[in-house]
Amino acid sequence: MSETPIVQVESVDKTFLARGPWPWSPTRTVLAVRNVSLTVQPGEVVALVGQSGSGKTTLSRCILGLESITAGRILLEGQPWHALSEQQRRTKRVRYQYVPQDALSALDPQQTALEHVVESLTVLGGRDRTQARADAHAMLERLGLSHRAEALPREMSGGEQRRVTLARVFALQPRLVVADEPTSGLDPDRQESVLEDLITNLPEGSSCILVTHDMPQARKWATRALVMLEGRVVEELPLPHGEPRHPYARMLFDPWGEHDLAQSTAF
Repeated sequence: MSETPIVQVESVDKTFLARGPWPWSPTRTVLAVRNVSLTVQPGEVVALVGQSGSGKTTLSRCILGLESITAGRILLEGQPWHALSEQQRRTKRVRYQYVPQDALSALDPQQTALEHVVESLTVLGGRDRTQARADAHAMLERLGLSHRAEALPREMSGGEQRRVTLARVFALQPRLVVADEPTSGLDPDRQESVLEDLITNLPEGSSCILVTHDMPQARKWATRALVMLEGRVVEELPLPHGEPRHPYARMLFDPWGEHDLAQSTAF
């Protein structure tokens, strides 16, 4: 018998109502995610790729229930996640964790690296403070941050700030990690190091959804890529060696190639 997928997205739409710049401006409907279906199996790293505005971040937030959906279903480990109230989700969120794009804004400026991880373990993980501190120290050491345990966010580099967000996520041993552009704003060497920490520290059997517009990153670290354009998945690509066929996907993965982009906006 096959394992239950960690993520099942079935015919999901997400609609926003956008207002114009003036009080009398009419509202308009923006369909940010359009009829998307996907599955993520245990142990997979799936990249959501596309340019800004393609819907990849909105879809990733919908998967975790950080945004409501307009139509369709989302199941996490077979449970209809979209249908649960936030109160029902609260005790289960420890299994499904989010790594934000802006690490600094996600960190409390008054808490040290150690205190961030301890708080996650006590509040979400239910561990007593003594055990939480021991586990937090171990996780910071694993991520090369043991010497920065008492540092505040403003005293850390961008890479260190991101490792703190990873430490408090991985300390909880989640089944799913959704990472939204986790290397945004870092130089190439630090990007590579942060991604290595992200992927290699996933708990055994856990999955990751990596939101990125960096195609080399997707090729190196993901097992599949879902290419998004105007809210739709236009191609699914096995990695690292799969070659895109859709013109838009080919343009993303080979921006210097010659492609017929007229077809890429026909969706």
